[in-house]
Amino acid sequence: MRLVVQRVSSASVTVDGRTVGRIDGGLVVLAGVEAGDGEDQVAAAASRLSRLRLFDDERGRMNLDIRQAGGSVLLVSQFTLAASTRKGRRPSFDRAARPEVAEPLLAGLRRRLEEAGLTVEEGRFGARMRVELANDGPVTFVLEFRGS
Repeated sequence: MRLVVQRVSSASVTVDGRTVGRIDGGLVVLAGVEAGDGEDQVAAAASRLSRLRLFDDERGRMNLDIRQAGGSVLLVSQFTLAASTRKGRRPSFDRAARPEVAEPLLAGLRRRLEEAGLTVEEGRFGARMRVELANDGPVTFVLEFRGS
């Protein structure tokens, strides 16, 4: 599982002209599920996301986790994160998990984040989405959790 995590002051995702998810501040998590990923990667990702100290304290240091900062998560499925661009000019998506595997794993990630006390909004799996965000910092990290 590969995640691109961006600290934002606001973000939204729109499908067919309708807003399906919106947060005022927190983290946008673009999530790519790879073949071989399973519950272990979901558990590790949820734990890391809920505990990473990516938000500023009163001294301006990244010392607060998302709960302490009062932030929310906008979770967006993005299979292109599993792409390989090593050969040729067209990306290969052979490493991406099949939709019937990826969708339940992303639902599990959302559930685990909510169980950790976070408010989670999300895009729509498999849809063409428009994601708008105001990156705060900018602060962006790539997290990887390897499956089998």
